[in-house]
Amino acid sequence: MKLHLNKWARLKALSLCCLLGFASSPLLAQEATNTTDSIKEAIASAFEVEVTAVEKTPYEGIYEVQMGTNIVYTTEKADFVIAGNLIDAKTKNDVTSERVAKLSEVPFESLPIEQAVKRVIGNGERKVAIFEDPNCGYCKKLYKEFENVDNVTVYTFLMPILAPDSMVKAKNIWCAKDQALVWGNWMGKNETPPTAKCEDETPINRILALGRDLGVQGTPAMFFEDGSRINGYMPAKNLNEVLDRQSRKVSQN
Repeated sequence: MKLHLNKWARLKALSLCCLLGFASSPLLAQEATNTTDSIKEAIASAFEVEVTAVEKTPYEGIYEVQMGTNIVYTTEKADFVIAGNLIDAKTKNDVTSERVAKLSEVPFESLPIEQAVKRVIGNGERKVAIFEDPNCGYCKKLYKEFENVDNVTVYTFLMPILAPDSMVKAKNIWCAKDQALVWGNWMGKNETPPTAKCEDETPINRILALGRDLGVQGTPAMFFEDGSRINGYMPAKNLNEVLDRQSRKVSQN
């Protein structure tokens, strides 16, 4: 279960209270057991969230508390919570961002690409999967950027979340005889997908559920072969750089 936005906002607000003296609250004032289980129980109870994991950091006395891909920090006593990015003073690295990126990774082979609209450019040797809404303006910009990207297969998971008619468009695209053509005509030429019906149920609701499970909160969201993800629009030059980097990583493994 992913942490809902309102709970995340509440957690940030409460964390400030903790730093100002809320640490004496009986919700967090537990005996120092020095175990991750006690921290997990304390934070989950105090903030009514699902804590997915607790790990000791390399920094003395600091524990990382994971709630899906959200991270906060506390002590072994769970007597206060810090919601914010942890920066290594020596290396200047953003430790939190690096950890969130790692936790957000998804094995590419686990994605149900048979439920995606497939677009092959060139020899298609490089791969990317993208969650997209038919009414997403940045998705349309991204579609056109791929016209300047060589040798890539784009798997588009239709995720209609932005407008009331997004689902209608998504179903018409999926049920079209030539999905890639209809998708391209809409995204590249603004030609409304013609009405179409499927003999079988579309996978769109399953894709919506998958997107929620993966923490996709907006479109476009791109997933690469090495498991990494990038949220949002990206110009062709950067796409080529990222795809080249992914190809090198995959070939080395």
